[in-house]
Amino acid sequence: MRTKQKAEGIIWFDLVTPKSVLFFEPIIKEIQKHKNTLITTRGGEGYKETVELLKLYNLEFENIGNFGGNCLISKYKTSLDRQFKIIDYLAHHNIEKLVCLSSVDACRAAFGLGIPIYNFYDIPLSDFNENFKKALPQARLTIPLAAKMFKPFVVPDQVIKRFGLDDEQIFQYDFIDPLIWLKKFNYNKEYVYRILKNYPMDYSKKTIVIREEEYKSSYVNKKYPFLYESLEQIQQKLNVNIIIIPRYESSYLKDEFPFAIVLEEKVKIQHLLKFADLFIGGGGTINTEACFLGTPTISTRSFICHYDKYQIDNNMMVWVKNKDELIAKSKELIGQEINVSILNQMDISIKNIIKEILE
Repeated sequence: MRTKQKAEGIIWFDLVTPKSVLFFEPIIKEIQKHKNTLITTRGGEGYKETVELLKLYNLEFENIGNFGGNCLISKYKTSLDRQFKIIDYLAHHNIEKLVCLSSVDACRAAFGLGIPIYNFYDIPLSDFNENFKKALPQARLTIPLAAKMFKPFVVPDQVIKRFGLDDEQIFQYDFIDPLIWLKKFNYNKEYVYRILKNYPMDYSKKTIVIREEEYKSSYVNKKYPFLYESLEQIQQKLNVNIIIIPRYESSYLKDEFPFAIVLEEKVKIQHLLKFADLFIGGGGTINTEACFLGTPTISTRSFICHYDKYQIDNNMMVWVKNKDELIAKSKELIGQEINVSILNQMDISIKNIIKEILE
């Protein structure tokens, strides 16, 4: 009598943010040489960026559940609904472990099903002073559940240990997250021209690229207006092209800022960041990308975390807190060259990360 062999375990990746796609793409493609993988994500009205990125990078995925918007009740209900759908979907797969970037839905489902959680997160606190009262919701709901926790060197071990993990559960890598996909980046100016060919660009002028904060995210308290209030004055005072990369919907941006170019399609924005003479961003990942691509960067984020502080301390980014500061710094920094030699000093190897995931 032949014994039926158990199917080989699958490593499951739940990618629910654009950053998680960019970060895990090289890791997944390397792991796929050795193991079977499963990629899940979420979509929803007004939140298609992650799905579009997965398609752009040719990663096969299952779209399970939706994004809950900016209302806490809607977020919670949508999250619970997604967890039920994940549980039902996983019943048909032999999952060996979950790998994610603090995906709350996936971690809750995996923990309940007894699936080991290999969690990554570079922003456990919205405060570089290690004020644990400012622990982000995603961190509170995922880090304590992790079998293994991966973090960049800028996040102190003691922060992760405050969430209840032991030393042997913490794995540190020696680079800031976006460098994992920037290390092989080759700038293509022609690609930028192709992106912008259908927009009213004046190439005789300098260009400022804008990105909003994730004001619908649970870790942002409210939408700060000073970025939006400053744009028309910046455009007039500096006589520049303004390009806005939408965070969510684009129609209201086009109505509010008719003088600006509002990108409609999903593109590999690193080329646009490198092309820009100045980047103004309310995010984290994209700000870091602009910094390490040598573009003068102004952060309008509502808080400063550990990697933000690292970039500010190394003169790659400035942080502004109001309209007057933003206008003044835009005038001062546009077109400056930023020293990114620190980039070459970091070990950006992913071999050890993959080894830790596979063992």
